[in-house]
Amino acid sequence: MQAQTLAQKLIAKACNQPSVAVNEIVTCRVDLAMFHDSSGPRRLKPMLEKLGARIWDKSKVVLVMDHYVPEEDDDSRRILKIARDWAAEQQLPNVYDSIGICHVVLPQKGHVKPGMLCVGGDSHSPTGGAFGAYMFGVGSTEMLGVVVTGQIWVKVPKTIMMQWSGRLQAGVTAKDMMLHMIGLYGTNGADYNAVEFTGAAVSALSMQERMTLSNMSAELGAQAGLIAPDQTTVDFLRVAGVAEEIDLAHWKTDAHADVEIHRFDASVLAPMVAAPHSPGNSHAVDQFDKVPVQIAYIGACTGAKLDDLRAAARVLGNRKIDPAVRLLVAPASQLDQQAAQKEGIMDTLIDAGAEIFATSCGACSGYGNALAGAGNVISSTARNFKGRMGSVETNVYLASPYTVAASALTGHITDPRTILAEAR
Repeated sequence: MQAQTLAQKLIAKACNQPSVAVNEIVTCRVDLAMFHDSSGPRRLKPMLEKLGARIWDKSKVVLVMDHYVPEEDDDSRRILKIARDWAAEQQLPNVYDSIGICHVVLPQKGHVKPGMLCVGGDSHSPTGGAFGAYMFGVGSTEMLGVVVTGQIWVKVPKTIMMQWSGRLQAGVTAKDMMLHMIGLYGTNGADYNAVEFTGAAVSALSMQERMTLSNMSAELGAQAGLIAPDQTTVDFLRVAGVAEEIDLAHWKTDAHADVEIHRFDASVLAPMVAAPHSPGNSHAVDQFDKVPVQIAYIGACTGAKLDDLRAAARVLGNRKIDPAVRLLVAPASQLDQQAAQKEGIMDTLIDAGAEIFATSCGACSGYGNALAGAGNVISSTARNFKGRMGSVETNVYLASPYTVAASALTGHITDPRTILAEAR
C-alpha cells in the first residue's frame, strides 16, 4: 500500500477503505456532529420538520450553548429558548449549557479522540485536529445532511506539513507560530487542504496550545489542522475520562508519504501581532511602535484557556494595568476558570485590574458590545476582520495572551519578553 498521510488514514477509516488517494471523493461515516446555539437548533429544527426527518444517532450529536450566553436581550433569550426546548424535546444526551466555548468543552468532556471524523457547525471546528481527529466546519445545509444520514462526502486533500524545529522562547506561544504562518501564506494559503503540524516545537506544546494551532488553521484556509496524537494527547484524554486504548503507532503520517513541507525554527520566533483587519496582516511585535490600546481582551477559544490565563498572570504578576486601559477577561470554560481560581491566577488578574466576564464566545463574536468606544483593541481572539468584534469603528490587533497582558500594563502594544525579563 502506498504511504498515507494522517489525513488520508483518518478519511480512509471513515469511508471504510484501506487507503484513499488525494483528490478522491469519498462518502464518510461521521463519528460526531457538534453544533451550538447560533448554528444549531434555530436553523436545523425547521429544516428537519420540513423534511419529516429524524436525527440519525443522538449519541453522536453534541450541542453546546456558548454564543448567546449569558442572555442579554430578547434576541438571545429567544435563540437560547429554541435550543433548550429542542434539546429537551429530542432528549439529546450530550448538551452543555453555558459552561464554556464549544471547541474547548468538546475535548474537556472527552468527545474528540484520535481516529474520529467529526464535523462542527462552526468555522473553528478544526480544533479537533489537535487530538488526531479529522474535524472540520460545515454550514447548516451540510449539517442537516449529516444529522439525517450520519454521512458526508469529502474530497481527499493533500497535506501541507508545517515542521517546527527548536523550542519557543519564554513569552512566545502557539498563537505566535500561527500568526507567523498566516502572515507568510495568507488567509487562504492552505487552499482548503489539510495542514499537519509536526516537529520538536509542536511536540513540546501542551494540548491547549496545540488546540490553538489547530483552531486557527481555519484562518490559514485549511479544512483540517492535524497533530498526530502522542503521550501528551493520551494524558489529556485520560483526565477527560477517555479510557479506551489509542493506537499511537497508526495515527501518524507514514514516512515517505507525499506531503508539501514548510520548515520553521521556533527558537528565533518573536511574539507576533496581526494588525487590522486580517490575521494575515501579521508582523513581529517590534514593528508596532507605541501603538496605543484602550481595551485589552483575553478571551475566546484561542486565547482564554487555562494555559492562556496562566500566561497573562505570569506577565501581570503584582503589577497594575495602565489606568487608561480596560483589561477584559472571559475564561474559555468554567473548568479552566475553576482551575485558574485554585492556582491563584484569577486573583492575580483581578488584582492587576482585570474585569472578569462570563465564559462564552462573547466579544469575539461581537455580542455584548464590549468594545464600544475603543479605538484600538488588542485581543487574544482568532479574527480581526472589520466589525468582527461588534464595532466597525474599532481596530482589533490579534496577539498572544502574553502580549495582550503586556500591552495592558503599558497602554500600548508591547513585547512581553521585556516584562518577563524585568521579573527575573
